[in-house]
Amino acid sequence: MSQVQVLAVITAKPGMRDQILAAYRDNVAAVHAEDGCIAYEAVVDVEGDTPFAKFGSDTFVVVEKWASMAALQAHSVAPHMKSYAAKTKEWTAERAIHVLKSA
Repeated sequence: MSQVQVLAVITAKPGMRDQILAAYRDNVAAVHAEDGCIAYEAVVDVEGDTPFAKFGSDTFVVVEKWASMAALQAHSVAPHMKSYAAKTKEWTAERAIHVLKSA
């Protein structure tokens, strides 16, 4: 399989998004160093009134690109990801991981 893209939609418990984002930022260098990581970036809604849909103030999305499904699978079980998941578990309300390929 060729490259895969991921949209990881993370919804924090009310008021906890900044704490999860801080833990995410602490983990970014380790993820970027992984074999097969092409892109890994957290994004949030733009501020202000727009006609576009919003995720809301407790949600952020991690936009990822991996060289292969194998690289993504290795990422999901990497020690630093297990540590991140354990650290943020109590702050997280919901998490949805969408794995996509080019159409």
